[in-house]
Amino acid sequence: MKPYDVIVIGGGPAGLMAAIAARETGARVALVEKGNKPGRKLGISGGGRCNVTNAKPLPELMENIPGNARFLFSALSQFSNVDIMQFFEGLGIRLKEEDRGRVFPVTDQAATVVKAIVDRVYTSGVDVMLDTPVQRLLVDNGRITGVRLSRGQNLASATVVIATGGCSVPKTGSTGDAYPWAQALGHTLVPPYPTEVPLTSDEPFIVTRKLQGLSLRNVDVTVWNENKKRLTTEHGDILFTHLGISGPAALRCSHYVSTALRKKADAKLRITIDILPDRSRDEIAQSLLAARTVHPRRTLANQLNEALPDRLVTYLLHVSAVTGDTQLTHVSKQDADAVATVVKACPMRITGTLPLEQATVTGGGVRVKEIDPKTMQSKLCHGLFFAGEVMDVHAHTGGYNITVAFSTGRLAGQSAAMQAIASRMEADITR
Repeated sequence: MKPYDVIVIGGGPAGLMAAIAARETGARVALVEKGNKPGRKLGISGGGRCNVTNAKPLPELMENIPGNARFLFSALSQFSNVDIMQFFEGLGIRLKEEDRGRVFPVTDQAATVVKAIVDRVYTSGVDVMLDTPVQRLLVDNGRITGVRLSRGQNLASATVVIATGGCSVPKTGSTGDAYPWAQALGHTLVPPYPTEVPLTSDEPFIVTRKLQGLSLRNVDVTVWNENKKRLTTEHGDILFTHLGISGPAALRCSHYVSTALRKKADAKLRITIDILPDRSRDEIAQSLLAARTVHPRRTLANQLNEALPDRLVTYLLHVSAVTGDTQLTHVSKQDADAVATVVKACPMRITGTLPLEQATVTGGGVRVKEIDPKTMQSKLCHGLFFAGEVMDVHAHTGGYNITVAFSTGRLAGQSAAMQAIASRMEADITR
């Protein structure tokens, strides 16, 4: 068997894009995947619809990458969200933009995207090896020479792209396989931690499941540390669960919760939920006081139920220590202010997040300071490249994280191919 120019390990979005990019650059490419089919994680992304990217301008895109966004600037500049959309449209996939810039296939089916990109891998001439776990990397004098497969076979290659993902969603094959390979070559591993994952709480109303299943739309969730410093404010929908809160806004907060707890394991964190972010505290209080004239005999609880769910009203009144059975004519300014304050900043203790295995995205991974951001090549081992979530990079859901995977995969594949081809041509000339 002739040696390959590029071996890509991992058949997720980063690996598939890396293999295509390397082959289009003219390299002899092998894609090695331990599972029985490529594109598993891609197939479940976006709720099964595959949110292929986000259409927001690059500055806004970067704001939605809490995990080492600056390191990714070069990759995103060379293969942007616009390039990603053009790539898939070139494969015959019609795309549509939805709220908050999220981009989906018109079919609303991830299978459409998976089939198109996997077919492109095969038709481009990449050698695809399924059910083929890698045991370790082969290195000679600080240079990649190939990989050793678990079944005992060696594959020779001038370059290797590691695109094995992190530890989240292990059923798709992301089980942290590459971490020890990188560490064996001297790379530092930032311990993996969960991001884009539901938050947990020990509040009585959570433990007793009084709000379980209740969803709120378009709220602001703010995370506070024990020094009352605001860590982040995220806008979107939330869902109360029997363990805490989930939903897009809560998931985006999880990075900041995980990071705070990594710094101090017993940190006392809390969130506040602004239930009506488009209205000020004074506006809410004044509207309650104004209702005294229009509906003097209506109860405060019934007035609040005009805009808010019944279970939520019961909880808000409990927290504000105001009696819901009070008729509006007897509601004082102090009562109205107390209710408005809780509506604008409903408090909740946060104990942490669900475990990494239940996270959508992995934080941590191979330290980015040891990787060249212009090529994705290791600074410690010649011919070793990284792509996607195996590195200490991560972004929010909503098309941002998959954009990072495609962008870094494209750059790593191209860079590896160009280097390998140049080395092969140089070797041919010297013969």
